[in-house]
Amino acid sequence: MVGVLSNKISKEELKPGDHIYSWRLAYLYAHHGIYAGDGKVIHFTRGAGQEIGTGTVLDRFLFSASPSHPSDTPCPRCGDQSRIDGVISSCIECFLSGGELYFFQYGVSPAFFLAKARGGTCTLAASDPPKDVLHRAEFLLQNGFGVYHIFKNNCEDFAIYCKTGSLVFTSISVGRSGQAASILAAATAIVSSPLRFLTTSFSGLGVVGCGIYCVSRYVSDIGVRRDVIKVPVERLVAKSGLDESEVTTEAATEMAL
Repeated sequence: MVGVLSNKISKEELKPGDHIYSWRLAYLYAHHGIYAGDGKVIHFTRGAGQEIGTGTVLDRFLFSASPSHPSDTPCPRCGDQSRIDGVISSCIECFLSGGELYFFQYGVSPAFFLAKARGGTCTLAASDPPKDVLHRAEFLLQNGFGVYHIFKNNCEDFAIYCKTGSLVFTSISVGRSGQAASILAAATAIVSSPLRFLTTSFSGLGVVGCGIYCVSRYVSDIGVRRDVIKVPVERLVAKSGLDESEVTTEAATEMAL
């Protein structure tokens, strides 16, 4: 039951190619990355030293800067990363920024997935071998992962792509991120207020809301979605993710299988 209750691990347990994360701001959100070995983590940031953001003035109130060291006293291993954006490599101490270390799990069962009420901790999708994961992460470190988007192309999306090589090819939903899917699932449970007529008790409302939340999370997971294709990292386009014709061709092929 330890895996259900907590994904916390020690640094000594880490292996190159592991997908790791650390909670920020009293568990408001988690920052994700790929452990590259030798105490280094490759991860995706929004820019201006921020791990996550909306691109609006709200960021100065909601989100923290990514480096654990201020720019006037930079990390001796990483240097000043406060102005670096996109895919970066940091020491694990800077990545954790004082937080705890957690291990993101792949290939979990549906029961295990739903038992983890908070998204962004596991997926039903299987992971590729570590050498493929590291190849993608290192390639993207040199070539970028496109434009940051809090719901469709964030740090968790980056780590999941490195682990699976899979991309979402539709533009009408969230990306691969379990955190984004949880937000959408919660919103769906709230706006589905007409379902309150299915029951008159508070406990019944809770069951209905919980059911909607779980179903929404499950169908949004990259391990069960149908709008997902496997894309070699060399074919990624840094600014837009994928060429539209490539998406159409590969999607049609995938659907025909």
